[in-house]
Amino acid sequence: MKINKLILGVALVINAITYAQETKKEVLFSIDDKPYYTDEFSRVYNKNIDLVKDESQKDLDKYLELFIGYKLKINKANKLGLQYNSKYISELNSYRTQLSKNYTSDTKVTKALIDEGYARLLKEVRASHILITVDENAAPADTLKAYNQALDIRKKIIAGENFEEAAQKYSQDPSAKENKGDLGYFTAFRMVYPFESAAYKTKVGEISMPVRTKFGYHLVKVKDIRDNKGEITVAHIMILKPTTVTDEPSEIEKPKKTIEEIYAKLKQGENFEALANQFSQDKNSAPRGGVLPRFAAGQLSSEEFENTSFGLVNVGDYSKPFESQFGWHIVKLIEKHPIKSQSEMERELDGKIRKDDRSRLITNSLTEKLHKKYKVVTDAKILAKVKSLVNNTFYDEKWELPTDLKDFNVELLKIENKSIRAVPFLRDLESQQKSKYQIKPIGKLVDFLYSKFVDNQLNLYYNENLENEFPEFANVVEEYRDGLLLFDLMEKEIWNKAKQDTVGLKNYFEANRAKYQWKKRGDVLVASSAKEDIVKQARKMLKSEVAIEAIKEKFNKNGVVDIMIKQETFEEGAENLPKGLELKEGISNVYKDKDHYFVNKVLKVMPAGAKTIDESRGKVINDYQQYLEDNWVSELKNEFKVSVNQDVFARLKAEMKK
Repeated sequence: MKINKLILGVALVINAITYAQETKKEVLFSIDDKPYYTDEFSRVYNKNIDLVKDESQKDLDKYLELFIGYKLKINKANKLGLQYNSKYISELNSYRTQLSKNYTSDTKVTKALIDEGYARLLKEVRASHILITVDENAAPADTLKAYNQALDIRKKIIAGENFEEAAQKYSQDPSAKENKGDLGYFTAFRMVYPFESAAYKTKVGEISMPVRTKFGYHLVKVKDIRDNKGEITVAHIMILKPTTVTDEPSEIEKPKKTIEEIYAKLKQGENFEALANQFSQDKNSAPRGGVLPRFAAGQLSSEEFENTSFGLVNVGDYSKPFESQFGWHIVKLIEKHPIKSQSEMERELDGKIRKDDRSRLITNSLTEKLHKKYKVVTDAKILAKVKSLVNNTFYDEKWELPTDLKDFNVELLKIENKSIRAVPFLRDLESQQKSKYQIKPIGKLVDFLYSKFVDNQLNLYYNENLENEFPEFANVVEEYRDGLLLFDLMEKEIWNKAKQDTVGLKNYFEANRAKYQWKKRGDVLVASSAKEDIVKQARKMLKSEVAIEAIKEKFNKNGVVDIMIKQETFEEGAENLPKGLELKEGISNVYKDKDHYFVNKVLKVMPAGAKTIDESRGKVINDYQQYLEDNWVSELKNEFKVSVNQDVFARLKAEMKK
């Protein structure tokens, strides 16, 4: 099956957009008495019409044939039981989960967080911190103790104690002993959200009140705020420092001497990328001419490297050799990436927010709305019965469920018409022991965990009913479901069959030989170099029938590759045909294409003629798949009973042409 045909088939079902025109819902056709309605046909047609390049397929009669053929295939897939395949179920559930995110957010809160996040991204903050650790689920007394400890440190600093010295003395962040609490520059989405908020809300030179994160309490001192420089792409040449400790001056000075020699080559006009490829000891970037992934300020562990990179002004500029903790570098500016506009970053910011602590604000807002939207009823007697089971062993993760839960297989919670029994809450309680909550007494902790359980069940109920709440969501999920089934069916019934049916494939090839023909071809040597004189010398050697390996040995020495020679067969009119190549035996003149010089030698010319089945296998398989599919739809029409309501179709066409 041709790939464009597959795209057309999938296009019938993916990315649904509700068709605005109101169409009366009537049965348009049926397959084995299963009805298919006018609203679905008109919606899909209008959604996809601009994607269809074949004008004949825009004709409503022909489009109906396509649509019926598509639905026949879905019926066949269901008849074969493909909808029960575990891989299919997993992929469909994964897609539904991804799609549901657009419906399980509070858009107002999300928009406010996007605005805030973008505003913060425009600035970079340099801050230091002091951390007093306390567990996320610590008892109130332990939490208060940590808070007061942080508060006392803050008072000492305000009274005159040096922040950096205090960080080394009091901070429970292990890195503080080395960096004195200095975190360097960072921007939005780089730190946990409460810490980020404290940093952006604290003025330069001031110290925040204790800020709670999942790590504990922080005191944040803001040292500087500057405009965000955006991101940057650079290439570098790196010579590593010695990996073993040595007192030999020559060994210590060797990396510096090497980088200075490379710098001298650059100053003489040699190519940066070639030198990086040849000499850089960064094995990841050297094959790419030294190019590194783009980065922002604060992302690398070397401040010297960042400062030098961002100090380059013009694309193509390169630095003098400089030292970092890793070795010696020369950096070249490849591209600067300024901060995009907010509209350009909307989707990216939304994605960052969903992965961030900010997402809790969105979830909490939605949950609050769901409490107002749905009727929630708790059986107080059953909840009390559950609470009577839980004792203080819960705090030590030793509490166990009763072996017999028969008495709890009763309704505890009801959301609208959905009944939720007590057993799921009991199992949830058992798993929550791992979180080490310290809320006391135990009854108060159970109430807290039940409140979370209700919130989760509310969100689950809402998610389960998205198809009822949002018709457009139901359409997209249903259509994606059909698209997955279609793919699995085509793979099983057409694509694999075409590849495995060697007899059928051979018979099809024999019957359609005229379609598989070579144009005139040439067996060609192509020699290339960045240096014109080398190509000229190579041309003379090729003309004198000197062997390829001998030419390479002459020009490629000491790890330097000055000439490349490849032998390839080219077909007349092919896109990869070398510039100006004439398919006749002989050698071309030297010519330049972009930054390289070339010479071509045509060794042999092959006239136009028929291809063998092996030479055209990919195209033959593709064509044979299409042939099988065209015949298969006819077979499906015999396997299933198709009935079209022509009167309804006539009315629908009249409406859609208005």
